[in-house]
Formats: sequence, structure tokens, C-alpha cells
Amino acid sequence: MTGRLGGGVRRGSGLLLGLVLLSGALAGCGGDASPAAPATTAAGVGTVTTADDGVQEVTLQTRDDFTFTPDRFTVDPGRVRLTVVNVAEQMTHNLEFVTEEGPEEIPEGISILAPGEEKTIEFAVTAPGEHPFECSFHVSQGQVGTMTVRG
Repeated sequence: MTGRLGGGVRRGSGLLLGLVLLSGALAGCGGDASPAAPATTAAGVGTVTTADDGVQEVTLQTRDDFTFTPDRFTVDPGRVRLTVVNVAEQMTHNLEFVTEEGPEEIPEGISILAPGEEKTIEFAVTAPGEHPFECSFHVSQGQVGTMTVRG
């Protein structure tokens, strides 16, 4: 009888162990229920100001979600100093103006911007209208924006 009881205990232990393992596996499939932390935007990002030298300045951010923040800004005709800060943790980006779609060519751009990097370009604009820009690496994901020049 003792052998039979011992066998029953072993079988029950195996069943219990199986249930514990199964519940652990299922819990792992559920993922993290806590929401992702919202991306933060630094103060002044997207605000166009005029520096002491008379050049208009604006800073944009780019991150892992394939966006420019902001994706639209407006300047007056004249010189512009554009800074792009890549706050992404993983994605490398760039910024190029789409010459064939804008009212004038803006050859300046940022060819590569690694996570955590910040780069600045300076250029002149004279033609009023919308000057589209993009991250050429992520156009298909919708990473585009527009600089409008008042006229």
C-alpha cells in the first residue's frame, strides 16, 4: 500500500508541477500590461526664434517612432539655422529637403544622425511656400515634414 500511495503522490506532484509551469508560460505570453512611457519633447522644440546674428533658429526632434517633432514649422524669408536632435534609442535618421517638390532648392541637409546625436545646418530661403523635408531612410513609414516660408 505504501508503494501505491507513494506512486499517487508522485503523480500528483507531477501534475502540480505541470500546472505551475503552464501558468508561468501563459503569464509570459500576456506581455507587459503597463503602458509605454510617453516620449518627451524638450522645451523650445519647434519654436522659431531669432538669434543675435539675425538668423532664424528652430530645433526639431526625431525619435524611434518615425516622426519629426514638430513635423511643421514656419519661417520668414531669410537665413535659417535648423538643428535636429535624435532622441531615439535605436533608430538612425537623416533630414533632406525634397527639392523637386518645393518652390526652391535647399541643398543643405543632415546625411546621418545616430541615436543621441544633434546636428545643425544653415541655409537661406527666399521663395514663399511649402518646402517638404523627409528622413529618406523612413519615408515609407511616413517620416516627413514641411517648412513653410511666409510670403
